[in-house]
Amino acid sequence: MHLFPTSLVGSYPQPEWLIDRQKLAGRFPPRTRAKELWRIPEPYLEEAMNDATRLAIKAQEDAGLDIITDGEIRRESYSNRFATALSGIDIDNPGVGLDRSGHPNPVPRIVGEIRRLRAVEVDDLKFLKAHLRDGKQAKITVPGPFTMTQQAQNDFYPSEEAAAMAYAAAVNEEIRELFAAGADVVQIDEPYMQARPEKAREFGLKALNAALEGITGTTAVHICFGYAAVIHARPSGYSFLPELHGCTCKQVSLETAQSNLDTRALTDLDNKKIILGVIDLADMNIERPEVVAQRIRRALPYAKAENIIVAPDCGMKYLPRDVADGKMRAMVEGAAIVRREVEGR
Repeated sequence: MHLFPTSLVGSYPQPEWLIDRQKLAGRFPPRTRAKELWRIPEPYLEEAMNDATRLAIKAQEDAGLDIITDGEIRRESYSNRFATALSGIDIDNPGVGLDRSGHPNPVPRIVGEIRRLRAVEVDDLKFLKAHLRDGKQAKITVPGPFTMTQQAQNDFYPSEEAAAMAYAAAVNEEIRELFAAGADVVQIDEPYMQARPEKAREFGLKALNAALEGITGTTAVHICFGYAAVIHARPSGYSFLPELHGCTCKQVSLETAQSNLDTRALTDLDNKKIILGVIDLADMNIERPEVVAQRIRRALPYAKAENIIVAPDCGMKYLPRDVADGKMRAMVEGAAIVRREVEGR
C-alpha cells in the first residue's frame, strides 16, 4: 500500500431515514440498547441497515479511502451493540454510570459471568468484504474491555479488574473470529483510557493486552477525547498515551486536529504505526486539502512517513453526510499532497 493510506476511525453518518439523528444528537451515546432511535420497523430494519451500509461503503470508496469500514451503520453507539450481546448482562434492568462528561447514563448491569455467546460482528465484516472494491482493505471495530467496564455497573465481580478481564476474554474470542473471516484490520476502541487514566494504569492495559493475546493480525487501538458533538473541551495533551508503547497492538489511533496536539507525543509510540487524526469533527467547515497536508506534516518529525495512516480525529457519526463526504475527500487529497512531497514527485 502507498504512503499515507487513508481510513475512517470507524463510523460514518447514518442516514436520516434510518435513524432519528435529532434524538441521537440530543442524548449521550447509548450504553444500553436504544431501539427507539431507529425509524424503520423491525421486520424491515435489517434490509434498511444493509442498504445504508452499502451507501457508507460506496461513500468511502468514492472519496478514495484505502481502508474501508462498514460505517458502524448497524450500531446505536460504538460499544452498546457488542456490550449488550454478552451473557451476564441484565439488559432489562440497567444500572447507572457516569459518562466521561460526568453525567449519569443508563449502563449495562453485570449480574453474572460475562461470556461471549455468539459472534456479534462477524456477519457485519462478511457483508463489508462482499461489497468492497478490489484493492481495498476491510477494517472493523470492537469496544475495548476497559471501556466496557467503565460503561457498566458491576454487581457481580469482586473488582473492576476482574470484570475487565472477563470482558477481555469475550473481546479476544470476537477478534479471533473476525480475522478468521477475513478482516485486514481490527480496531479496539478504548477512549476511557484517556478519560480515566489512573484506572487504566492500574488494570486497563493488562485487560487490553489480554484481549489481544495470541492475535497475529493487524490490530489497532483508538484513544481519543470523546465525540466532538458531545465533549467540546479539548485538553492540551493525552493523559494516557506513552503507556500504549507497552500494548501488543500494531497501530494506535489518536486525534491531533481538534486538540492541536503537540505531535512530539508521537515519539512515545515509536514501536507503533500511527492512525493520525487530521480532520476536526467540531468544525462543520470542510478543510482545504492543504490544511490537512499541514496537519500531516506536523507529525513527520516524530513519526516515520511509512508508519502514518491518515484518518479523522474520531468517528464521523454525528456529522451531516455532505460534510463527512467533503471531509473525506479533503483528507484523501491532503494525504496525496504530502505523499508527492515525500516521494519527490
